[in-house]
Amino acid sequence: MSFPRNLIFVAVWVASITTVVSPYITLAQDLKRPPREPVDVAESTQGVVVSDTKAASEIGSSLLAKGGNAVDAAIGVAFALEVTWPEAGNIGGGGFMLVAPPDEEVMCINYREKAPANVDPHSFSEWTQHRHIRMAGVPGTVRGMALAHEKYGKLPWAEIIAPSIALARDGIEVDAYLAYSLNSVLTLGYIQSEPRFAEFRRVYGKPDGSLWKAGDRLVQPDLAKSLSLIAEQGSQVFYEGEIAQQIAKESEAGGGLMALKDLKQYTAQVRPAMHAKIGDYTLYGAPLPSSGGTVVLMQMQMLQALDFPKDTQQYWTTKQVHLMTEVMRRAFRERAAWLGDSDFVSVPDHLQSKAFAEKLAATIDPNQATPSEAIAGSIALSEGPAESMETTHFSVIDKDGMAVSNTYTLEGTFGCRIVVKGTGILLNNEMGDFNWYPGTTNRDGDIGTLPNQLAPGKRMLSSQSPMIVREDGQVKLIVGSPGGRTIINTVTEILVQTLMLGRSLEDAIDGPRFHHQWFPDTIRFETVDEGVFDNIRPELKAMGHDAEDRTVWRQGSAHGIVVNLDTGEAKGVADWRRGGAARAPVSVTSP
Repeated sequence: MSFPRNLIFVAVWVASITTVVSPYITLAQDLKRPPREPVDVAESTQGVVVSDTKAASEIGSSLLAKGGNAVDAAIGVAFALEVTWPEAGNIGGGGFMLVAPPDEEVMCINYREKAPANVDPHSFSEWTQHRHIRMAGVPGTVRGMALAHEKYGKLPWAEIIAPSIALARDGIEVDAYLAYSLNSVLTLGYIQSEPRFAEFRRVYGKPDGSLWKAGDRLVQPDLAKSLSLIAEQGSQVFYEGEIAQQIAKESEAGGGLMALKDLKQYTAQVRPAMHAKIGDYTLYGAPLPSSGGTVVLMQMQMLQALDFPKDTQQYWTTKQVHLMTEVMRRAFRERAAWLGDSDFVSVPDHLQSKAFAEKLAATIDPNQATPSEAIAGSIALSEGPAESMETTHFSVIDKDGMAVSNTYTLEGTFGCRIVVKGTGILLNNEMGDFNWYPGTTNRDGDIGTLPNQLAPGKRMLSSQSPMIVREDGQVKLIVGSPGGRTIINTVTEILVQTLMLGRSLEDAIDGPRFHHQWFPDTIRFETVDEGVFDNIRPELKAMGHDAEDRTVWRQGSAHGIVVNLDTGEAKGVADWRRGGAARAPVSVTSP
């Protein structure tokens, strides 16, 4: 008697997960997220730091207290999140840092990952494994932080990294959010059973094999060693020295695409931020390959051109959600049509113009939804990978008014889930942000347009949207969020609420969110909405919107700072969705 091959595979898989790591037999979907809590707030005239973890925010604020500036604090937070929030905090990934020095141009440090040299547009056309070292792009975080320090930093490089070394060496106290994060991955069957994740299990698994719980201690000695090397030798050790050699060896052994030459050739960039005038404010966003700067500014200019209702009595009205959805729909269509790494593709200048935004806004029916297919235009739709939600953002301002808005990512939760042996460093799975299937754009949300197709050395398109807002030349607001393509709409919604509707930053970050990205042609509502969306969903459906039913879902984790320009006091607000923390320096001394 013969058995189907898929049944044999299932039998082997079940046997493996029950014999390899039986204490983790709990299923990930059975784990409970920590309950909702109020946003965390800190206020000070001496600076504020807001990030996803208490320890990272405290390290950033302590660097401000030592006389460091906002960039010093931001670098400290970036390395601390590698230790304290490993699902997204990273030195094995990349991102974008907006820097706004007082009375100077707002600039962007672009340290987005790059494709290795050994790729072509079809390298992933028949690939399905998103948790594989082949998915790793060339990391940019360490070189990006080094470039930011070289251009703007005050404190010594090693002093900035020292607190994170201590955290990794001595261990961190696991809180409920980190316990949930670790357990949700460690309980997955393939993580428990497959040999390539053995190092992940060793580094992040609890020594006795049980589930993590609040109050436990996570110690990362290999990571402490890697951070010490970076502190002592600078970014060179990561891209050409001992760590680079270990990464290249891991890639070769696991069937990855990244080679030592890719690491050696990696560079970060400094470029002017994009900007647009919205009322009394000037909004600054990251340039390509961040699509966030282009799309958020396009959406805000469209909303400015519309008769957007200023009703603040209700959290979100039917008319507000309708108009914002129509704006999102059109902006994401333009994203799909044109955006990619501007070092490789020519992007039309008109995308950032006020006139183009007004032209798009004029196509919106105030009472009826537009089917997404109707605006596809030259993009051929096929019958038939969305970007992951696991990124992290942090915001910083110092006593002199220098501001940093930084978003970085491993792409998926814990990246490709490959830890480079002996380093404690997780690698990203960022290659998933390229358009894998040239010419295939479908109604499920897969995009196959030319601008974001793979090429050697090309940076993949990102939805990261770090934002800085100035009023009369002074920083008024700093904000950003994780969330894959939802990042763009989370940031736009916070900007609309604070700049157009007069809501407080606390209310804007605390409140419910929604998302539309052209395709799939549906509005996705956050479920922690206290009934707000239930009340308006029938009216939106009557207007022609596909307003999806409830699912268990949280959108992003926004961390922002708002400044009272009369008093100079900054208020940091940390999102509750991942247990974020806002901290201000206790005292400030000269360096």
